[in-house]
Amino acid sequence: MDIRQAQQEVDHWIGQFKEGYWHPLTLLARLAEEVGELAREVNHRYGQKRKRHDEAEGDLEEEMGDLLFVLCCLANVTETDLARAFRRTMSKLYARDAYRFPRKDEGERGT
Repeated sequence: MDIRQAQQEVDHWIGQFKEGYWHPLTLLARLAEEVGELAREVNHRYGQKRKRHDEAEGDLEEEMGDLLFVLCCLANVTETDLARAFRRTMSKLYARDAYRFPRKDEGERGT
């Protein structure tokens, strides 16, 4: 599934409900909430703040999926094409940061 299909699927799912999309500011708050949940899980797995022994293991994939869902909602309600937005960002990075970081040698590129 590509990002356009994801936006369409989210739109189809949201379209089932009378309320429809939430307002952009509410979606932004939800996005921040989801980023916080992902950050907490990443910190517990890879950071210095480990979970308590009685806490269940979280699911990074689920947290990233939640984040993507809310981002698609925000994109749809603001009529933003995420595929186009991503292409624009990558073009900017290729131009602006082409020589910013040391490059891997040919043999290292598979890693």
